[in-house]
Amino acid sequence: MHINPSIPHDELKRTASADTQTPIVFVVDDDVSVREALELLIDSAGWIAQTFASAADFLAADRPGCPNCMILDVYLPDLNGLDLQKLISDDRREMPIIFVTGQGDIPTSVKAMKAGAVEFLTKPFEESDLLNAVEDALRRSREAIALDSDMDTLRARHASLSRRERQVLALVVSGLMNKQVAYELGISMVTVKTHRGKVMEKMQATSFADLVNLAGKLGIGREPTAAPEKLSSAR
Repeated sequence: MHINPSIPHDELKRTASADTQTPIVFVVDDDVSVREALELLIDSAGWIAQTFASAADFLAADRPGCPNCMILDVYLPDLNGLDLQKLISDDRREMPIIFVTGQGDIPTSVKAMKAGAVEFLTKPFEESDLLNAVEDALRRSREAIALDSDMDTLRARHASLSRRERQVLALVVSGLMNKQVAYELGISMVTVKTHRGKVMEKMQATSFADLVNLAGKLGIGREPTAAPEKLSSAR
């Protein structure tokens, strides 16, 4: 791949959204000429490039707290690209991967895409194709980071509930009526209504349907409810 000097800098420039840090694009490729060319292209596009010659070097680096993605060579000297993808896929959902290779084949590309890769490019490739793939990857990264942030907030709200409020939450979103919840917990309906109101307030639910949706995101209400004798001890 060669950088085309005829492309004006302004046409390559990508601007991060105002409320985020400048995105980082990781490049993992054992070919120094490719790393240097990609670093120049990425920097020219307004992003920050961090390059690595091996998967081990990348894994030893600090994890960023901003939108990011990776341009990854399939064939590396230690851990190959597909193995690295598998290793980090669960832990780094906010880091989409763009594969590049000089020895592409259909089975490899299919395997990479099925595992979640944004794009699979065979060298030499068009700079515009790579830039568009990075743009898409960074958009996905922002969405993943926002989702993680929302879930952290939701978990914090749930953590603010008392033990009894959590029990009431689990029972009401499982479909039980107030009088059934009262029976299950061995408390009065008035107490159930009070706890239910506190749950709505602390979870910042705008309606019961909203509460069910929030609980579903936390995985609450999907398990069978506990037996009355197990719950009554937490009055």
